[in-house]
Amino acid sequence: MDSPNGQQAAGKKLTPSAITNYLNQYVVGQDEAKKTLSVALYSHFRRLGKPRLGGVEIAKSNILLIVPTGTGKTLLCETLSQIVRVPFVTASATSLAQSKYVNEEIEALMQRLLEKADGDVAKAQRGIVFIDEIDKLKASEGEQRGTSGERVQHALLKIMEGAPVRLGIAQTIIDTTNILFICAGAFVGLESITAANHAFGYISTRDSDDQKILDRLNSRVKPTDLFKYGLIPEFAGRLPVIANLQHLSKELLARIMVEPRNSIYNQFREILKDEGVELVIEQEVFRQIAEMAFEYKVGARSLRGIFEEMLMPVMYQIPDRPEARKVVIKSLFEEPTLVAA
Repeated sequence: MDSPNGQQAAGKKLTPSAITNYLNQYVVGQDEAKKTLSVALYSHFRRLGKPRLGGVEIAKSNILLIVPTGTGKTLLCETLSQIVRVPFVTASATSLAQSKYVNEEIEALMQRLLEKADGDVAKAQRGIVFIDEIDKLKASEGEQRGTSGERVQHALLKIMEGAPVRLGIAQTIIDTTNILFICAGAFVGLESITAANHAFGYISTRDSDDQKILDRLNSRVKPTDLFKYGLIPEFAGRLPVIANLQHLSKELLARIMVEPRNSIYNQFREILKDEGVELVIEQEVFRQIAEMAFEYKVGARSLRGIFEEMLMPVMYQIPDRPEARKVVIKSLFEEPTLVAA
């Protein structure tokens, strides 16, 4: 399947495996989530080319990401949009809930999507909208029904299903029927709800049953779990594809700094290479940074801050040290070594 503008992503046929392989260049770990998203994206854009198959209308499947903080959800979604070369915009559900004029905020969101499409309405109508902190729309314990969070859920429900949105005085209309919506949230406390309904009691197991399949079914977040959490049934029903991102281990945090094409290590190697200096950081340093970041409990967000603080003395000295040709860092807790020509 070709991407929407007739080109193929990265020069290859856009299959689920090709999408996953592309994601692997930029996102470390989260293998199951990548597969789920790859199939969802492939199916969505295949549906755009053939909205009816054999006389049957194919429904759109929006996506829900359940993500611990700092696991790279925005990077994942931005990379997906790059694969298919469609406009991509983000919004915060918290901001929507705090607004008195939700419909105007939604109109502004569609306006930004149109701008990302360079004013091309047809292209905007095939874009991706990413809405973060969707879990904040639930009614808090003790609140009555009809709170601002539920009001936003109802407002979003309309455009997620597919509706015309009129933009400003220009009277441009964006039809959201073919826009893919990806919603995300940390859903703190959802684990206790899913644990209470962990097993499918009505599924009888036999010796021939595949335990991996049963484990996957049992660990899956179900619509009823989302209802109990505080999402209205209609809204949760418009997010049939659910992907879980896992907490980042120390090992993954260390790999994130090195393996992606645009990793922070590669970025600083190129920056110093432009100064005529080679940057060499030993593996032990990445382990030390990962351990420190892991203790902060905010996922990958703290990696860059620690990394830049480590390199600050080097970046300060290099412009005044024209004889320097190499920087070697053996430990986070030792001064970097500058090697002259």
